[in-house]
Amino acid sequence: MWDYSETVKEHFYNPRNAGAVAEANAVGDVGSISCGDALRLSLKVNPDTDIIEDAGFQTFGCGSAIASSSALTEIIKGKTVDEALKVTNQDIAEYLGGLPPEKMHCSVMGREALQAAIANYRGEEWKDDHEEGALICKCFAVDEKLIEDTIRTNNLRTLQEVTNYTKAGGGCAACHEGIEEVLARVLAERGETYDPDAAPMLAPEPEPLPLAAQAPGKLTNFQRMRRIEQVIESIRPTLRRDGGDVEVVEVDGNTVYVNMTGACSGCQMASMTVSGIQQRLMEDLGEFIRVVPAGQMAQAAPAHAAGGH
Repeated sequence: MWDYSETVKEHFYNPRNAGAVAEANAVGDVGSISCGDALRLSLKVNPDTDIIEDAGFQTFGCGSAIASSSALTEIIKGKTVDEALKVTNQDIAEYLGGLPPEKMHCSVMGREALQAAIANYRGEEWKDDHEEGALICKCFAVDEKLIEDTIRTNNLRTLQEVTNYTKAGGGCAACHEGIEEVLARVLAERGETYDPDAAPMLAPEPEPLPLAAQAPGKLTNFQRMRRIEQVIESIRPTLRRDGGDVEVVEVDGNTVYVNMTGACSGCQMASMTVSGIQQRLMEDLGEFIRVVPAGQMAQAAPAHAAGGH
């Protein structure tokens, strides 16, 4: 399980400002239900003062998405739109007493929704459309500009950090090379060299985070395998209702190879189903997990074999 602060839990169980704002004159939509996270932020802005008098949210996502959305509405109420635009995803995370690194993308989504809503209020077009060739992660529809901006804003240095903050790279992994190219380019701008083996080095946080939960005891290999099997078993009834199924073929480090069968085999939605399974596993195990179709084991095998000599 993730280490959630008491503030995150409080905003998850008792979200503030949930629902659409009556007589809203600013609405921002970001994300996509097909990608697992979506957020609509609605604002009531006084046109004479530009002060945000009310804010509400509707979200489809995890507990961190709900807590981040709730926090965002509390932060921006009473601010002018110019003041609100200065709110960063780090401000949202700090307000919540911190978010697990793997959930920082929820705070980024909140910042984007705010930018979209204010653009809507000003009658501007919020440009979140992908330029031709700029879409890096097709699984979660994350474009190059968002990755660049998030790396700069949050001082990211590793592929895993980019995935934690944007979800890019959290699906089929085909975009990892593209993400690393963006990382190398942005780090070079500030005179640094991208090191694919570097340990995550997150931006320093303003204050020690009052994370309430203690680090969970490390699972043994057997316990970890059992936990993975239990999560998969809990998902299978849903897939079977649609004529599909999934089975674990192999677990190699943080990579779980699965077979999608029945209607799930060759389905156009298969990549999203795999992403959903991956999300469930990460939520349950509290660690970074990749779920990969078993067919890719054949590609990985020669690499392992070569590494053994």
